[in-house]
Amino acid sequence: MCLGICNADNKKLKMNYYHKSCPSVEKIVKEITWSKVAADPTLAAKLLRLHYHDCFVRGCDASILLDSTPNNSGEKTAVPNRSVGGYEVIDDIKKKVEQVCPHQVSCADILTLAARDAVSYQGHIQ
Repeated sequence: MCLGICNADNKKLKMNYYHKSCPSVEKIVKEITWSKVAADPTLAAKLLRLHYHDCFVRGCDASILLDSTPNNSGEKTAVPNRSVGGYEVIDDIKKKVEQVCPHQVSCADILTLAARDAVSYQGHIQ
């Protein structure tokens, strides 16, 4: 749901976007996300909320993952985001993805895939 605040353009999402450049990315993200959520079921909601906070203002750009620097205040430490969790899962996934496919997969896509897989894990539990 867009709530009238989305910046819509003609770009379209593509399934299997990384099929050629990093074919194992979705498997890596799913395996790590599912194992982390299995160990801590609260992570599913945390990852979905992290994704929501990233996408809310100007689109899904992974800017919420940026740490503050001496000259710039990062979104991670902004007041609305101080209670957001799940950063360590994204860091673990990014580390593994970079080992397999260096400089191929964006942090924004990793965050989106992890949020998707966290929710799908919750639906997978019997």
